[in-house]
This record gives sequence, structure tokens and C-alpha cells, in this order.
Amino acid sequence: MYSFIYNAGKLALLKGQVQPLADTLRAALVTDAYVADKDAHQFYADISHEVTGTGYTAGGKALTTVSLTQDNANARAALLADNVVWPVGAFTARAAVRYKDSGSPATSPLLAYMNFGGDHMVSGEDFNLEWSPEGVIYLGE
Repeated sequence: MYSFIYNAGKLALLKGQVQPLADTLRAALVTDAYVADKDAHQFYADISHEVTGTGYTAGGKALTTVSLTQDNANARAALLADNVVWPVGAFTARAAVRYKDSGSPATSPLLAYMNFGGDHMVSGEDFNLEWSPEGVIYLGE
């Protein structure tokens, strides 16, 4: 499994264009056909091959119970949120993309990408997206 923060997401965070505690942050699922490009992909409109299937709606789901924390022991700051569940789904996902929902795909900045390391398929059961204990997104040394 590998993850990264999109370069445009880093810039949006530094410019204050993303306010995690005030903005709607979302997680969208993509298939193995999506080739993530942390340099070229900037907005949700740049995402291709989003999951389709029973129980999944385009655009993904909003993150809930978003909080920020400082972790001095590991020299980082983290964005935390509740795990995301798509109930009684029937689809296959390879990765999750986190982004700020501005209301328009063309202006919704991409934040981070998380590859699951293989396809995860559900057929009539819940799809649970569990975040790392380190956070949904974290910035460190």
C-alpha cells in the first residue's frame, strides 16, 4: 500500500484554500485503471475511473468528525476523521482519493491518494474504508 499528498493539495493547504475543519472533505473510490499523478492531477475533474456499482455514488462520501492533532512523538500533524462505510455495496475499488468538495469538480482540489495494494471487492456487504491510526492525511518530516 502506498499513499501520497498531491502537490496541488500541498499548495492549497499552504495557501489556506483548504480549511479542514470548515470545508467538506470527501473520499472517492477509484479502480485499478486510474493512474494517479501527484504532479499533474490537481482537481477532482482530473480523476478518471471512479468506482461504479450498487451502493456507490459518484463523488464518494463526506468525511465526518474531522479533527486536527499535533503528534510531537512522531514529529507530525494529522487530520483525523471517522472511517467511511458504503453499506451493502457491489463494486471493486483499488484506491481512495481525498479532496475538498467546492461544489464543482473543476475547482475541487485533490488532497491525497491511498492505494490499497490490491483490489477490494464487495458483493452485497459493507465496504469499510479504515484510515491509518496516523491519520487520514498527515504532514511530517
